[in-house]
Amino acid sequence: MTTEYTDYHALNAMLNLYDAEGRIQFDKDVTAAHHYFRQHVNQNTVFFHNLREKLDFLINENYYEADVIGQYDFEFIKNLFRLAYSKKFRFATFLGALKYYTGYTLKTFDGQRYLERFEDRVCMVALTLARGDTQLAEHLLEEIISGRFQPATPTFLNCGKKQRGEFVSCFLLRIEDNMESIGRSVNSALQLSKRGGGVAFLLTNLRESGAPIKLIENQSSGVVPVMKMLEDAFSYANQLGARQGAGAVYLHAHHPDILTFLDTKRENADEKIRIKTLSLGVVIPDITFELAKNNEPMYLFSPYDVARIYGKPMSELSITEHYADMVNNKAIRKRKINAREFFRILAEIQFESGYPYIMFEDNVNRANPVAGYINMSNLCSEILQVNSASEYNDDLSYRHTGRDISCNLGSLNIAKMMDSPDFARSVEIAVRGLTSVSDMSQIRSVPSIDHGNRGSHAIGLGQMNLHGYLAREHIHYGSEEGIDFTNIYFLTIAYYALKASNQLAIERQQTFRNFEQSAYASGEYFSKYITQKWEPATEKVRALFADAGIAVPSQADWQQLKESVMAHGLYNQNLQAVAPTGSISYINHATSSIHPIVARIEIRKEGKLGRVYYPAAFMTNDNLEYYRDAYEIGPEKIIDTYAAATQHVDQGLSLTLFFSDEASTRDINRAQIYAWRKGIKTLYYVRLRQSALEGTEVAGCVSCAV
Repeated sequence: MTTEYTDYHALNAMLNLYDAEGRIQFDKDVTAAHHYFRQHVNQNTVFFHNLREKLDFLINENYYEADVIGQYDFEFIKNLFRLAYSKKFRFATFLGALKYYTGYTLKTFDGQRYLERFEDRVCMVALTLARGDTQLAEHLLEEIISGRFQPATPTFLNCGKKQRGEFVSCFLLRIEDNMESIGRSVNSALQLSKRGGGVAFLLTNLRESGAPIKLIENQSSGVVPVMKMLEDAFSYANQLGARQGAGAVYLHAHHPDILTFLDTKRENADEKIRIKTLSLGVVIPDITFELAKNNEPMYLFSPYDVARIYGKPMSELSITEHYADMVNNKAIRKRKINAREFFRILAEIQFESGYPYIMFEDNVNRANPVAGYINMSNLCSEILQVNSASEYNDDLSYRHTGRDISCNLGSLNIAKMMDSPDFARSVEIAVRGLTSVSDMSQIRSVPSIDHGNRGSHAIGLGQMNLHGYLAREHIHYGSEEGIDFTNIYFLTIAYYALKASNQLAIERQQTFRNFEQSAYASGEYFSKYITQKWEPATEKVRALFADAGIAVPSQADWQQLKESVMAHGLYNQNLQAVAPTGSISYINHATSSIHPIVARIEIRKEGKLGRVYYPAAFMTNDNLEYYRDAYEIGPEKIIDTYAAATQHVDQGLSLTLFFSDEASTRDINRAQIYAWRKGIKTLYYVRLRQSALEGTEVAGCVSCAV
């Protein structure tokens, strides 16, 4: 493959150099993208005389799945490809093109030549997800090629390919307090990691270090050795070298091993306990904050004793609700630490490593619309679903198959959605596309994942490009108008997503498992939308929706939807989850997720090319004032924005906290408390500005990011 890149790389680098008038040279990046195609892509793309020759070759040589193509008449396929190419798609930036051709397009098995253009990949995704439905295939093509809807990386990367991983983005599994469950979990880490998803494990139910085993005291080694085994498994398995294995572990704040758990991420941690690549998450209930506020001791409870006394695992109990009883129960082993010291250590570790993620247990469960208790999140902290325990025989076969979690992600581009000719249909097609991923996913190597998916049909429809859209419309991120728009936009998305899922339930005469026990079935979920009027609070936002022809749902609309849902149900147990968007946002030229930008001109390290520069979406030399970065904006306005969205999202939103280089651990604690009080469900990374690395790439959720 030709590797000459001096011209386009140099042109891209000029983004970081002002012209003679002190202006950013955006045109140089556009030219760089053109040169990248002329100098590199076109020279290294396999040529075919026509579509028939191309498809025959790709099927016969085991590049494409014949079954995908075989669902359609060739005439339809030809027209679909013709339609895709008629859209005249062009990458808006050099980095967008680079990301697509290095990470997504189909290459020859030796990796030296390209076999697809962007249009080809979109067609294969549409054909795969439509499963023979020609109308849905056309709609999916329209939504994806227009940039309104973008399936997550595993889906976009793998659809239609013969040699592939799964389409699913992430998995969440419980580990129970027995050796069979631990052994099965290590195997699950290997099986799921090689299939390309990020995997999170719940450790809360494991007995603590020093706990008895078969009544013999001081036998348990605690959670750290299990973490070490999982880390080794993820390091070993990856998806054909295309995507590295990635894992996370979650532990409850009131587990006796919590401080050792946190110490594994210290820079100077002993190698015996140091965890280098595994992500950490801590589950924190309301009571922990109350104890710190009142400067009271914080008790940590033995999961072994809790399960023995209460007859259920610690992860299925509200610690806030049972805290006083547990403290007073002499049959439960416990030890105490200083609650304020716990939060200080938490912030200290985040200061050093960015970890742990945080799940606010009670905020999550207060907002949970389905039956059951949520006790963990995923590798990117946006998936929040109910699970249940599995039981195993001595040979590690399943005696009882519980419900573990998988989720299929994709994002809508907010700016493109506000320009959509049919907003409601765009949402519906995205829901149908993601539902196809759920319907097509059968992870038989981990039966609890398969069992959970078949009952839940869960999806995670996300969003990206909030900051880009606000700036385009001359609205400051975190301003009154910015928060007003976020509130109304997510309200409207929630309505049309529920409406689409209700329509699927009507068509298929099927609902998600235990729908009848949900707040949807009782109608309780809809109360807040029916008992109060939701409409734009500012003239600017009212005009944006009116000019776009987007109908904000009225109380009467919600009432009608409530009646239909109560009568016919919902097909999908979960519908929304806002993931951190990585490579896909560059391809779509969109600002990541609903975060503010990290820099006006972002600097990334991309393999042999070294530094590559990326300009924020819709930024020009005339609207730079609307592109304050996340470190300037600060955590409070970001939390306010996320809080506005959170009230309409049934799962979670990946929320990173950004701080200046002058921040202290006290500042981090203040932001955590503010987020908890605002109803935020989870916190992702903590990032501190470092002047030497300003604007450079930071390690993120590589396996389940959209």
